[in-house]
Amino acid sequence: MKGTRNLLCALVGIWLGFVFVRAEVISWFRIQEMFRFQSFHMYGIIGSAVMVGAIGYHLLRRFVRHNLSGEAILIEPKAYSRGTIAGGLLFGVGWAFTGACPGPLYTLAGSGYGVMLIPLIAAIFGAWFYGVIRSRLPH
Repeated sequence: MKGTRNLLCALVGIWLGFVFVRAEVISWFRIQEMFRFQSFHMYGIIGSAVMVGAIGYHLLRRFVRHNLSGEAILIEPKAYSRGTIAGGLLFGVGWAFTGACPGPLYTLAGSGYGVMLIPLIAAIFGAWFYGVIRSRLPH
């Protein structure tokens, strides 16, 4: 069962990569247009994703009370943390410098843009490093 689930996740990831390429979500120029407020393209895509996610979550909460493992579907409220602001700023600066957030990094590297391996490795290292020091950070 786990192997089937992993294969399904890999296929969905590959499909999402094709969608990213076709929708120009991985385009450095589109991302720069967004940060310069020159185009609505990326805002429309991000806004559509947020709306689909919000509607899907609402429908799941209303009609499906448990996930496939039998656990209740709920999101715990999170306390405010100054680290969230610092992390968000760091994420945004990295996004602006590289022209890609973590999802498209995989797609760009897989599409043959070898230079994107550097930020991809940095993002993976950063996530791993956060996991190592998380218990020592003020949350």
